[in-house]
Amino acid sequence: MADLFDTPAKDRPDAPRPLADRLRPQALGEVIGQEQVLGPEAPLGVMLKAGSLGSLVFWGPPGVGKTTIARLLADETDLHFVQISAIFTGVPELRKVFEAARLRRQNGQGTLLFVDEVHRFNKAQQDGFLPHMEDGTILLVGATTENPSFELNAALLSRAQVLVLTRLSLADLERLAQRAERELGRELPLTGPAREALLEMADGDGRALLNLIEQVMAWGLDARIGTEDLGTRLMRRAANYDKSGDAHYNLISALHKSVRGSDPDAALYWFARMLNGGEDPRFLGRRLTRMAVEDIGLADPQAQRVCLDAWETYERLGSPEGELALSQAVIYLALAPKSNANYVAYKAAMKAAKKTGSEPPPKHILNAPTRLMEDQGYGAGYAYDHDAPDGFSGQNYFPDGMKRGVYYLPVERGFERELKKRTDYFANLRKKRR
Repeated sequence: MADLFDTPAKDRPDAPRPLADRLRPQALGEVIGQEQVLGPEAPLGVMLKAGSLGSLVFWGPPGVGKTTIARLLADETDLHFVQISAIFTGVPELRKVFEAARLRRQNGQGTLLFVDEVHRFNKAQQDGFLPHMEDGTILLVGATTENPSFELNAALLSRAQVLVLTRLSLADLERLAQRAERELGRELPLTGPAREALLEMADGDGRALLNLIEQVMAWGLDARIGTEDLGTRLMRRAANYDKSGDAHYNLISALHKSVRGSDPDAALYWFARMLNGGEDPRFLGRRLTRMAVEDIGLADPQAQRVCLDAWETYERLGSPEGELALSQAVIYLALAPKSNANYVAYKAAMKAAKKTGSEPPPKHILNAPTRLMEDQGYGAGYAYDHDAPDGFSGQNYFPDGMKRGVYYLPVERGFERELKKRTDYFANLRKKRR
């Protein structure tokens, strides 16, 4: 199995060579993009200059050069390159890989083991790499599209440096397109706007762009075509979005913070990105409701109702009309006055409740349905607020001996401005009636 992975397609005589394989860089200096890890002062540049390459984890989206960079690192350091995928490799295959690497080391050559989708190995399998990394049998380079801090063992992460590879910019993709045109000996038969649309279709994925270019070139067109014809002939690449993965959490965070930041346009953009990625609108309805109670609260009590109504409207209408109700809620929340006073008050009250444990309420606010309870002082001295001046007695309702807590601090925004007047009013009365 190792021999199959060790032999690139270009070295197998009868194998067809896709454009992406033909344009695979032959040196690190030919890699397009990823200057943040490959530059002279970037992590890999510094490691190579010092001659001390350590185990690595490449974290980034598909098609940004993770495999290519790993292969070129092996060339730069004279290590034998072995590539496996966590999807297709089990424990027996791993043992063979480690044994081959051990024999190679005895003969004076190290091994760079590139593990694609490394996050798909379970904890026990990940632990199996550790002794071979520690004794120098292998130099591990793992690749993952998922957040390593969630998917990889702490022990493995402590022995490897995580390097973040980013999606290619439009400028990077244009450079790649020009390289493809030189390789193919002709220009893309596209107008300027259509060329830009093609780059956007790749969505930051260099491999996807080269596949799209191959399709366009295969049409054998003599004249340039525009954006509309291109869109008819090509299907736009699906957005990189995993509803249970890192992109899911990144985008909902972006939506939430755009709402909190009172930016309806940005909020609508991330809302649309999630819908286009296939997110369940019901999940969005639930999260919007959470935003209403967490970031708006009583500054606009109507916000929660708007979200619940939008959620219910979606349930009744379904797609695509129901999404309009949710987008309306997005706009309302973004433009609503913001307050987290309720959220802060709740957390403070919970902290105090845990600290005071089982302290009972003061006896004067306890009911006394039996003579025994009455004899124990239950209800004695209770002041009925409706009989007090201004309907407010100012009595203590906290446990005896507990310092009065102040948890709810309304802000001077929206409806909470009115609530602040009320809390201040009762606080002043309470001082007078002590």
